Parts: sequence; C-alpha cells; structure tokens
Amino acid sequence: MTILNETAEAIDPRRRTLLGFGLAAFGAAILGGALPGFSLVSGAKAAAAGAAQKIADHFSSVQTMMGEFVQFGPRGEQTGGKFYIQRPGKIRFNYEAPSSTTVVSDGRSVVVENIKLKTADLYPLSKTPLKLLLDDNIDLSGDKVKSVKEEDDLTTIQLADKSVFGSAKITMMFDPKSYDLRQWTITDAQGKDTTVMIFNVKQGVKFDPALFKINTQRLREFNQGGTQR
Repeated sequence: MTILNETAEAIDPRRRTLLGFGLAAFGAAILGGALPGFSLVSGAKAAAAGAAQKIADHFSSVQTMMGEFVQFGPRGEQTGGKFYIQRPGKIRFNYEAPSSTTVVSDGRSVVVENIKLKTADLYPLSKTPLKLLLDDNIDLSGDKVKSVKEEDDLTTIQLADKSVFGSAKITMMFDPKSYDLRQWTITDAQGKDTTVMIFNVKQGVKFDPALFKINTQRLREFNQGGTQR
C-alpha cells in the first residue's frame, strides 16, 4: 500500500502498490488537487481543520483495532486480507493468497515483505505517513488539512503535507456519526490512486506482541543478495 513518502519511489512497482495504507491509511478517486465539491476559503479553512481534528481525536483514541480489508490498485487490481493496529506505531497487513506479502510496523520500522519472492524493504517509521496516523495523538494543525466534505453518509478529509506524506495525498473517509474510519485513498506522486476499504472492524482487542515483531533474521537472509533499503 502506498504509505511511504518519496523514498518509496525506489521500490519495485509491483511492491510499491502494496504500500497503499495505503495504512493501508484512507474511497473516492483524487484527480491531482482538491476533490470535486471541495472549496475552502480562508474563513472556512479553520472550521474545516477543527472538524477534521475532532475526528482525528476520536480515531487516535482507539488504541487497538482489527478487521478485514479490500485494496484496489491503480490498474484496477484487487487484493484483500486482514489488518491489525495497535497504538502507538504498530500495524500489520496480511495479504491473502495468492499474494504472499505482509506489511508490518513494530513501532520503529516498517517492513514490506514477500515470502514467495524473498524480498524485503525496510523503512524508518518516522519517514512514513504512518507515523502521523498511528501516533497516540494525531496532530492536524498547520496546513495538513486540505479539504473537508461533510455528507449524510460520509465525512471525507483530504490531507497533504510535504514533510509527512512527500508528494502523496491521503483522503480518509469516516462515518459521520461514529467517526469510525471506513476507507482511504492514497494518491502517489504520479497521480495514481490506491484505495483501501475496511470492514468487520473490532476495537479494543488484545494482541500477542509477536504479531508486530519484524523477523530481522529473515530480513538479513533476503537481503544477502542485494542492498537493504
């Protein structure tokens, strides 16, 4: 899933599409700038940012969650699987067969691993948008909030910040009543969208710490024949 910033440009394109979190992190398609129907004048911008922060505060109050996801890639490809989140900074995406990919963050690093291809890409969590989305407190101050659209069935928030997302944009869609996250779309630097929808979500669950552990021995084995990123 596309969760990383511009450093992800070096990833093999087949693996880059699996970073759509592309946390998995949030869909309607984005066509470059603001979403259709979004128009924020300076006076409304503060109110929109306030509404977005209220939702972010609720989202960040959820310490653990798990569920299922379906991911739609920029070429229409579809994959799915299960996800697990534990604040601060821990996440796991297990892609179902025929994919053999997992995305894991242990709170310090993020690894994208493909057992079948024996590949692994390792990144500092602090260099990815996951750092913002998985913090104990999500800070949407400054100009991170580009637009907010409130409808009867969905509240849509578009975020963009060069220092956090690089050239990517993230659009998160929430239930307007419960503030629960429903789906998100990541638009990469080339304008390609990856959308993730989540369902059967459970909150307040307990996880085995091993779920978010990165297998460093396997990383070394996979990268013996190449350069670890």
